[in-house]
Amino acid sequence: MSTAVSLEEALELALKLAPKERLQLIERVASSIERDIDAAPSAAGQTEEHWGRNLLRLLDKLGPVEMLYPEIEDPVEWVKHLRAEERRRRLGDWGDDIHSDETE
Repeated sequence: MSTAVSLEEALELALKLAPKERLQLIERVASSIERDIDAAPSAAGQTEEHWGRNLLRLLDKLGPVEMLYPEIEDPVEWVKHLRAEERRRRLGDWGDDIHSDETE
């Protein structure tokens, strides 16, 4: 709120200036904006790195990932195998007859 008031006050004072002084004020404001725009990309480019580089650095820190069951080459079969193993771990080994009780 105080920023809006101070802006209004500054604008009121600027409008009281002579035309030549208002023109000088506009030139100074425009040149300050130009300096800010020129400075912004170089400062941001120095401090921020591309997200891909950060990801690669993180993967390098983690090292190689051991894959479960690398002998299964088909990705669909690999996922099915992992899901079946997880199901057995959660539910215990009830055997393959779980679904056969439903049909009887």
